Amino acid sequence: MKMMYKRIAECMAECEVQGNPRDYLTFFCLGNRETEDNSQHAADGESRAATIQQTRRFVIYVHSKMMIVDDEYIIIGSANINERSMNGARDSEIAMGAYQPNYVDEERCPKGNVHGFRTSLWAEHIGEPEGLFNAPETLDCMQRVNEIVQENWEKYIGDEVVEMDHHMMPFPIVVADDGSLTPLCEVVPDFEGLTCGDAGGLPNILTF
Repeated sequence: MKMMYKRIAECMAECEVQGNPRDYLTFFCLGNRETEDNSQHAADGESRAATIQQTRRFVIYVHSKMMIVDDEYIIIGSANINERSMNGARDSEIAMGAYQPNYVDEERCPKGNVHGFRTSLWAEHIGEPEGLFNAPETLDCMQRVNEIVQENWEKYIGDEVVEMDHHMMPFPIVVADDGSLTPLCEVVPDFEGLTCGDAGGLPNILTF
């Protein structure tokens, strides 16, 4: 992330483009918060489980991998970018790709099934579709998405427990205009795992 944001900031400066690197590249995470319904077993004492039951915050993990390119091509698969997945003789992996050449248009974003799937996925994660979402390549769209996910983050970390209807949040880092990064919070809320991990070894506690 540090390398990518630094490179984008350098390109923006070279081209005399005003703004923040997050206008062109953004990382997200998923989380949920829901009010108590008294259906869960009450945790005892001062355990982490008791803390989570009080704050009602839950990190969401999705193991599948997916990429949508320009609303033209989609690939969904199981492989990780590591030796186990890429060796070819270890883990079994599967992937599916879809492309609709009849919907490719050099002038505007395609409106085929790949586009429909992407907008449906966005609706699930960030809310009802807005007109800007039909042009994801625009600066206005990216800035609007960043606004929405920031609102979700505020609900996630706020003192008041509220229902989160949508779950996409910004990865908790602050990106300066020069591309430098600082954690928005040092540790994951309700956990002790470092937000940005630890280069000294594998984390033994939950992180984003």
